[in-house]
Amino acid sequence: MTLETIDYRANDAASKFVTSLRETGFGVLSNHPINQQLVEDIYREWQAFFNSEEKRNYLFKPETQDGFFPAEISETAKGHSVKDIKEYFHVYPWGRIPDSLRDNILTYYEAANRLAAELLDWVEQHSPAEVKQHFSIALPKMIENSQKTLLRVLHYPPMSGDEEMGAIRAAAHEDINLLTVLPAANEPGLQVQLKDGTWIDVPSDFGNLIINIGDMLQEASNGYFPSTSHRVINPEGLDKGKSRISLPLFLHPNPQVKLSDKYTADSYLMERLRELGVI
Repeated sequence: MTLETIDYRANDAASKFVTSLRETGFGVLSNHPINQQLVEDIYREWQAFFNSEEKRNYLFKPETQDGFFPAEISETAKGHSVKDIKEYFHVYPWGRIPDSLRDNILTYYEAANRLAAELLDWVEQHSPAEVKQHFSIALPKMIENSQKTLLRVLHYPPMSGDEEMGAIRAAAHEDINLLTVLPAANEPGLQVQLKDGTWIDVPSDFGNLIINIGDMLQEASNGYFPSTSHRVINPEGLDKGKSRISLPLFLHPNPQVKLSDKYTADSYLMERLRELGVI
């Protein structure tokens, strides 16, 4: 099985997209409004930043979680004991960003947020009535002016051959947020797990936009929209020497938004961050 790529401009794009989310936890869009040249420029600029020592001047602050996270403190996925092979930078409009990188990355942040709000509206429109009744407010309203939505610039360095046994670029995990919006990375490797446990490649054609469900949308929809396990596998052969840059936007509701009878967005996030050992 392969994931179908949906033409954003097609008349039935919204219904096809929501069906794909429901069945696989993922949707892949082509001909979307995100500017491809902008994404390419960001990949190039940030690759140079990760190759420099300047990144050390932006070491993350535990209390705000913005800035540069070096490989040695990288995440360990829930249920795993080996750290992922990656380093990354957390971009928030209110956070620290190198001046030379600010304009392009914030232009992208705004464009991706606008599209994400539209996609949440698609989800709302094409949810059955009994699912919609679980949403405490309209889905796009949940993220309106949210200060919590995170753009992560991920850098997977070239493989050196002396990686820790069992380590991969990103071990199997689910995302915490509502939706994750991701331009296809400059290298393949992203895989999604189907309901029968098998793994399939997510189309990595440059120009595609990949969207997946996070745990918060699963919680808010009472399980109707599944948060799907995904991973980034290590490259093989000649590709081992290549870096990989990735730009996931993690859509987070405002903290006070009620996800379910059990959780607000904030209480859910805090519980998960404690599980991950981040706080």
